[in-house]
This record gives sequence, structure tokens and C-alpha cells, in this order.
Amino acid sequence: MSGRAVTSLTNPTVKAVRALHLRKEREETGLFVAEGLKIVTEAVELGHAPRILMFGREAEGHLLLRQAAKATEAAGGEVIEVTQDILAKVSRRDNPQAVVGVFRQVFTPLADLDPKSAACWVALHRVRDPGNLGTIVRTADAAGCGAVILVGECCDPFSVEAVRATMGSVFAVPIVKATEAEFAAWRGAWPGSVVGTLLTATVDHRSATYTKPALVLMGNEQQGLTPDLAALCDVNVKIPMRGRADSLNLSVATGIMIYAAS
Repeated sequence: MSGRAVTSLTNPTVKAVRALHLRKEREETGLFVAEGLKIVTEAVELGHAPRILMFGREAEGHLLLRQAAKATEAAGGEVIEVTQDILAKVSRRDNPQAVVGVFRQVFTPLADLDPKSAACWVALHRVRDPGNLGTIVRTADAAGCGAVILVGECCDPFSVEAVRATMGSVFAVPIVKATEAEFAAWRGAWPGSVVGTLLTATVDHRSATYTKPALVLMGNEQQGLTPDLAALCDVNVKIPMRGRADSLNLSVATGIMIYAAS
């Protein structure tokens, strides 16, 4: 397979890819890292060719890798064979994937969304945990949601941890960023229900009326929805707690709400 071989951890390209674990570097370059042949293949199938494709010798003969390499080169990207040590350093894992891709970040403008193109949409206010965010993106993909909208200061959807949790759905679901003010203004023209969850709500999530398209608005892991964001909702609901736990993990609660609303 075409492509150059790199064995040094001090190689400039290797150092540049390793640096993408830092949010500052991702924001400055507009790039991010995705690990694994499955995720890279899904990206290529969805029209996202890697800027850099790194692979270990054990993956060289795989048909899907050859297809990904062809797509990378056709898009002007670089294909590099690397050592196991380099893969471990790039991924920061003892047992790294045999394939790593570097991709361009894509954010969809809020104004480009068509609410009527999907039955359910998701907005997250100040979500902090990249694992939660990635899992929500994956769930939104599975449920056919139109987009995941990040409101206010959120964790980075293109961090290595978030991308891992999406299992490739980061390439399938539009990701949007908006300030609280931008979101509030845009929400004013929403044609369906805007639904939030509150501990003080009295309406059960199973008995609420959801008018499609439904926009599920969730607060962050510690505080939930702020009063200002809760006021943007047409209906606030609660998910009943039957055991000793008084709350659910954000990604679990969001998944329940996505399927209830859709």
C-alpha cells in the first residue's frame, strides 16, 4: 500500500497528531483525532476523508483500510505507516487501535437547521463530560435526531474522549454551537414542542404531549436546566425515580427523553 513509513516519535507529523489531544491545538488547527478502522471507514462512507491516516503493519492488508487510504490520497491527505509505539503515543492507550485518522472539524450553523427535517432534536446546555456528550451524539444518531446543539460553554465534541464515545456518530449527526442568546432567539421560531427536564416538574415524561418536531433541552450534569433555559420550554417534565437514587446520568436521561419525544 502506498504511503511513507515513520518510526520516530519525534517526527513532526507524529508530534502534531499527538498535540491534538489538547483543546487549544484542536481549536487552532480545526482538526481532531478519531481512532479505529470502523470509525474511519464510517467517516469515509459519509464523505469525510482523513487529512492524515496512520496505520500499523497488522492492519495493512485490510480491504477497508485500503479503501480509506485511497479516499485519503484522493482528497490530498497523507497516508503513513507507523509503529505500535507511535500508535500508543498518539492515542495515549496501552492497547491502541491499529488505525488512526485525523479529520477536519465540522460545525453546522444554527441558521442552517431545518426543524421539519427530523421528528426530534437535542440541545445541551453547558454539558461538561465528554463521555456523556459523545454518548448523547451516538443516541441522537440511533434515534434519527436532526442535530445536537451545544448551548453556552460546553466540553469539546471533538475531544478524543467524546469522539470515542460517539462510535462514529460524530460524522453522522450535525453538531451546532450557539450562545444562550443565539439559542433563545432561534428557539422563538421553533414550530413544535421544546421540552426540558426539571426535578420540580409535575408532569411525567411518559404522559406529556410532544408536538413534533420536538426539541429536547437538557441542562448540565451538576445543575440541570437553569431558570432562564427552563423558561424557554413549552413543557417541563420529570423522569420518575423508583429507587434510592435521586437522579440519572445525563446521557441516560437524555436518551430516555429522546425516545419519549420521538
